[in-house]
Amino acid sequence: MNDTNNKLLFQFTENLRIRGRSEGTIKAYTMQIRHFLEQQKPSDLKAITSTDMESWVASLFDHTKEDGNGYTTGTICLKVRSLKRFFEFLESSNIIFINPMEEIKEPKQDKTIPRDILTKLEITKLLDQPNLSTRTGIRDRTVLELFYSTGIRLQELCKLSIFDIDLQGKMVRINQGKGRKDRVVPMGKHAVRFLREYITKIRPKFSKKNRKSRVLFLSRLATPLSNQVVGLMIRNCAKSAGLTNKKVSAHTFRHTFASVLVKNGADVVAVQKMLGHADLSTTQGYIRTLGVNLKKIHSKSHPREKDKVSRKSIKPDIKRMRPEYATRK
Repeated sequence: MNDTNNKLLFQFTENLRIRGRSEGTIKAYTMQIRHFLEQQKPSDLKAITSTDMESWVASLFDHTKEDGNGYTTGTICLKVRSLKRFFEFLESSNIIFINPMEEIKEPKQDKTIPRDILTKLEITKLLDQPNLSTRTGIRDRTVLELFYSTGIRLQELCKLSIFDIDLQGKMVRINQGKGRKDRVVPMGKHAVRFLREYITKIRPKFSKKNRKSRVLFLSRLATPLSNQVVGLMIRNCAKSAGLTNKKVSAHTFRHTFASVLVKNGADVVAVQKMLGHADLSTTQGYIRTLGVNLKKIHSKSHPREKDKVSRKSIKPDIKRMRPEYATRK
């Protein structure tokens, strides 16, 4: 990649930071754009045409995932989205005059959720794995309970501070979640019970070496728990619980949390707010994938379905209709 393109990529990433995009998004976009520039080696970005980009997108579908070198639809969408944002930046900065990605759309993805939804028995086995006779065991159990009780994302959990927990109100505040949005999510009684135990008895022991730290979950060295450490802990617990037939991660708790709520007839908008989904259609995917009986929920919830009126009493009487209405076409 030449120096000019490298400089433009740097300016693009800085622009994303100024606009408040998450570091995860910036890293993903940068990696995909860098890969494109190194692979295609364009000497002048102004010379790239829409035909060139159409050919590039088509080439992404040349190999299937099973071939070992191909991409999933989700990866192709990320690549296309990254380049669209990059060329939009170049156009808005007057570096190029025609955006070659303007008419190119991301391929459609099936709005499904992973199959690895945990059953009630599997969740119970998983939660029982941390050793509650140790400080780290109590901390880890608290982490698992919070995941299952709130559907919080891994990165969101690791960023929580002690001030984000309201034990009395049984709420947790999530600051700057995905999309830089804040939200407040209710907690269940089991999560509250373990959080109270952890905050009052365990965390003070961990924070001795760093009293100024306000991060909620700490290691024994008083450092914040990282995404990698929490992820490894979950995998180890899943292995100990015998859940080898499913891929269990922090996101598995999130999907299981949402699935449980939807299956029990929770309002989809309320679930959307708890999960922090920007688009309601993302939450509605749980309904489609789980095959929820919407008719049953409608019959149970709609007030008109509860009216005790005989079918005969509400049947239209065609014979009593006024002639002008009965004969109208």
